Amino acid sequence: MSREKPESRRKILQSVLIREIRGHPHRRFRFTFHLRNQAMNPFHKAALTLAAASCCFTGCETVSDLVTTNRPQSQSGKASILIRLHEQRAYLYRGSDQISVASISTGREGYGTPTGNFHVIRKDPDHRSGIYGDYVDANGRVVKANVDVRKSRQPRGTHYVGASMPYYVEFRPGFGLHAGARPGYPASHGCVRLSYWKARQFYQASRIGTRVTIRR
Repeated sequence: MSREKPESRRKILQSVLIREIRGHPHRRFRFTFHLRNQAMNPFHKAALTLAAASCCFTGCETVSDLVTTNRPQSQSGKASILIRLHEQRAYLYRGSDQISVASISTGREGYGTPTGNFHVIRKDPDHRSGIYGDYVDANGRVVKANVDVRKSRQPRGTHYVGASMPYYVEFRPGFGLHAGARPGYPASHGCVRLSYWKARQFYQASRIGTRVTIRR
């Protein structure tokens, strides 16, 4: 069997980097990166470039998520998702094979994430909350932040902009998995927050009807 050439691996990593930067919400940032060691293995150069760009865009703690979620998967079978609340972890399966583990943040006190057996009922890559968000003026300036439209009075001359919930995978009306902040403890209004890269991986793997199991 022929071994993949370093040049081919370098091109694969570069294509991943370009694709991720174009699709990332913070793509407005730009960076310049020079590799002065011309003797460095081309594959290692590409990997280092990918890691450096990742740090610029998402913070170095998410480099592992970016790399692992872009590795080719050989497992087959239907996707399923398991969420363990006490662990604050989400698991993605293909058949009986576990293919990904993600740190998460679930519902805080008073906004518990429901437990039980569910199925994906809706997917939206650019979802925004219909309840939680900000009131902004005509120029896009936030006048009142972190509002609950059911409780917060809308200032005159403003309009509501829902909180961004990228790669939304809804398993029960009003509850889903999506990209969001993960402070290391339950902090959401009931949804399951994942890193940007993990949320995209779970989104791409799931289909309408995919099983979602949530345990305490």
